[in-house]
Amino acid sequence: MAAAGRAAVACGARAALGARRGRAGAFRAASGPGAAPGPRSCCRSGCGGTRQRLRPPRAPSPRVPPPGPVPSSSRRRRRRRSGGGSGWRGLGAWPCAWGGCWGPAPAWPSSTSSVPDEFDGDPVGIQQLRRTYKYFKDYRQMIIEPTSPKLLPDPLREPYYQPPYTLVIELTDVLLHPEWSLVTGWRFKKRPGIESLLQQLAPLYEIVVFTSETGMTAFPLIDSIDPHGFVSYRLFRDATRYMDGHHVKDISCLNRDPAKVVVVDCRREAFCLQPYNGLALRRWDGSSDDRSLYDLAAFLKTIALSGVEDVRAVLENYALEDDPLAAFKRRRSQLEEEEQQRLAELAQGKKPPGLFLGTLARRLWPHSKQQ
Repeated sequence: MAAAGRAAVACGARAALGARRGRAGAFRAASGPGAAPGPRSCCRSGCGGTRQRLRPPRAPSPRVPPPGPVPSSSRRRRRRRSGGGSGWRGLGAWPCAWGGCWGPAPAWPSSTSSVPDEFDGDPVGIQQLRRTYKYFKDYRQMIIEPTSPKLLPDPLREPYYQPPYTLVIELTDVLLHPEWSLVTGWRFKKRPGIESLLQQLAPLYEIVVFTSETGMTAFPLIDSIDPHGFVSYRLFRDATRYMDGHHVKDISCLNRDPAKVVVVDCRREAFCLQPYNGLALRRWDGSSDDRSLYDLAAFLKTIALSGVEDVRAVLENYALEDDPLAAFKRRRSQLEEEEQQRLAELAQGKKPPGLFLGTLARRLWPHSKQQ
């Protein structure tokens, strides 16, 4: 009886184990195509037990007993040593790499150290005020004063050719006229005679376009009116001296002899510091019938070919004229009439008063200081 009871207990245990394995096999079969085959009977005595074909069991990994509770101070200490946690370990290793390859990191100056300057003896609040005032004063000075005391380089020396005179001419309303419309926006119209003026005066004058416009606006305009490169230098608004709301062109900063410099502008305020170096033309309104640049070329050629030692003595005669070019044309017409009369007297056998080329300048500007 005892043996039969033990056999029945063993059969029941095998049946329970087979049922458990059968359920596991059914679950793997339902999980995917690679599941193990279904259970089969393992007991010949008909006890109803099943057996599942399983993979060979793996060796159990050794279990590490969980550590005990770690104090919060110890956790923070461990995170510092490991670089601040798993997400910051790479960043925490950078200082070590820098220090190992290129030496220790440079020591930054402390917050109390400062660069010595002229305000060190003042309290902190007064220092900030004085520094701010000095900054705005320097910035204002930069706007008012020209960018350099020498706006042009030194004159050329032999074997290079340096023209004997310097022409400083404005761009807006002298060579170009700005026009605006809703269709085209801003456009600049070229004054008739620009090419003739530049071509005739280039051998006699060092041509400098000195404008109160900004360089961003004026630079492409000068390129368009001077494709052959007759203009030697270009100066813009930053080279002017700002006085009483006007941009003034200071001749003393050009690095040229003032006795050989002629300034052509439509505003007398532009050369108010040296009034006898300037020639004030009428503002061009964009008319296509204008001939002023042709007359200006004839006037400046007369000065250069006459060998005038000081152009201020000549321009002084036209300083009070509303239209100096019209006054020049009127005097030139009188001179031509006198010359024709002299030739007529020579043809009749009369001896006219002596005239020679040296009196040309005296007749064109009779009140000049050359007399």
